Amino acid sequence: MLVAFPIAFLAGGWGYRVVGAVSKRRDLTDVSQHLVPAGVAAGLLAAVPGLADYLGSVPPRSSARSRATRHALVNTAALTLFTTGWLLGRASKRTVLPLILETMGLAAMTVGGWMGGTLVYRNQIGVDHRYAGAGRWQEETREHGHPSALADAAASLDVNQMKLVHAGRGRIVVARSEHGYAAFDDRCTHRGGPLSDGAIICGVVQCPWHGSQFDVKTGEVRCGPAERKIDTYEMDPVHRPVRTTA
Repeated sequence: MLVAFPIAFLAGGWGYRVVGAVSKRRDLTDVSQHLVPAGVAAGLLAAVPGLADYLGSVPPRSSARSRATRHALVNTAALTLFTTGWLLGRASKRTVLPLILETMGLAAMTVGGWMGGTLVYRNQIGVDHRYAGAGRWQEETREHGHPSALADAAASLDVNQMKLVHAGRGRIVVARSEHGYAAFDDRCTHRGGPLSDGAIICGVVQCPWHGSQFDVKTGEVRCGPAERKIDTYEMDPVHRPVRTTA
């Protein structure tokens, strides 16, 4: 993972600055002056796949989206603090202010790392955990959100498989169960988890975040912690979906 490189370089740069300040050895401080820019550059590089996940993998209107936003802001603050400390270290032989700034940057980086770990392990962002028989991840985009745009989206699905359809600004899951085809909103009503990334069996879809279960035909809650049903779409014999009210 790319995040290991900025963490190693920046934490190492901070450590060398601390030892250099305590021992009064300029050569150790110079090592810090080389490690920090390498860490900042690595952090910017690691931000590229992070931005891709933020735009493409983090569900909108979810707890993960707000957490990912804070994660990005905290990491940006950390890089800014380290960069400022490095620039001040170049301009002056004084080590106190650069050390203070880099210590604040290290603290911010630690918080950002904790948030990133939560996004991966709790919200499963960027994790492929498809279950046996689920098939490859399927996703497509439609020009508008009218339900008729989903008419042929289910053609390639086997039993207990799902597909995420971006219809206009909405996210709709098309699924096939033992009881036929179904379509429903991708957003779990508990914390906004992506139902398309969960599991479907016996006509019930389970959210991958906290385990809430919903009937794919009616949207009714089968198991909490969710308390509100999801919006569903009915399909006629040719799989043409017609929206039903939740």
